[in-house]
Amino acid sequence: MKKRTLGKNGLEVSALGFGSMGMSASYGVRQDETEMMALCRAVVDRGVTFFDTAESYGPFTNETLLGKALSPIREQVVIATKFGFQLNPDGSPGWQGLNSRPEHLREVVEASLRRLQTDYIDLLYQHRVDPAVPIEDVAGTVKELIGQGKVRHFGMSEPSMATLRRAHAVQPVTALQNEYSIWWRAPEAEILPTLEELGIGLVPYSPLGRGFLTGAMDASTTLASDDFRAALPRFSPEAMKANQALIAVLAELGRKRNATPAQIALGWLLAQKPWVVPIPGTTKLTRFEENIGAVDLDLTADELHEIGVAAAQVPVQGDRYPEHLQKLVGG
Repeated sequence: MKKRTLGKNGLEVSALGFGSMGMSASYGVRQDETEMMALCRAVVDRGVTFFDTAESYGPFTNETLLGKALSPIREQVVIATKFGFQLNPDGSPGWQGLNSRPEHLREVVEASLRRLQTDYIDLLYQHRVDPAVPIEDVAGTVKELIGQGKVRHFGMSEPSMATLRRAHAVQPVTALQNEYSIWWRAPEAEILPTLEELGIGLVPYSPLGRGFLTGAMDASTTLASDDFRAALPRFSPEAMKANQALIAVLAELGRKRNATPAQIALGWLLAQKPWVVPIPGTTKLTRFEENIGAVDLDLTADELHEIGVAAAQVPVQGDRYPEHLQKLVGG
């Protein structure tokens, strides 16, 4: 597996990471823990060693799952987790609001360390910016935790670039996690240039459009009521029907390269910058093996241009979040 480096402090990770959220949360089907632990180990066996989780996934159960699966091979993997929500203490779904107060941040880290069965977190993200807490206080608290050896690198997810700069001035940010894919290219306007200037890596979540860019979904797809995507405007039947045009673009180039739409989408993303590390998630080993095939795809400049031009002619329908969640990004 090829390697990439996030940030100026040399966090080396596999070129493709593994988003573990779906093993415990959000997509409507509860997975068998033993099977998911086996999947985690299979992921490592195939060279992907960068795992992404959060206390809010489950809540709490995803970190526990990774702790059980990865603690025997802890030195072989890089684990990223997140803080920033006030979760229900009983572990029931949802949250009570944002909370990045320093005292809460310290408590969350201690709890995450216990669940992950480790004494350090490789990369700690602020999951969403808390407007009630100065970002300098948040970054300063993470800096303390790094000094104590409990955290090794600081990350942020979906901040504004002004907030990112303020945090970075207190504690250098190693990685930014934002949605970025062939069907959500907004980061190209301001985020990518800022990251390049500051020397911060980008970890795109939902690099396969929450499953849509695999080509496995269309207007007839029925999502379970507890599937997170059912609440997203982009996954309404009307939007999924309109957005099939983008899948056709990926499939056409895939036929030329003997690759799947998912591999083309990931290959395009990997080609954008050498410090971009996508984290596609899956609960199926076959899908995972399909995804890692993108690492060696090496799309040519002409092919990348062809994808970009074709995709630009297919405006994506539907917002990525409903209004109440959209308010949490860009803070």
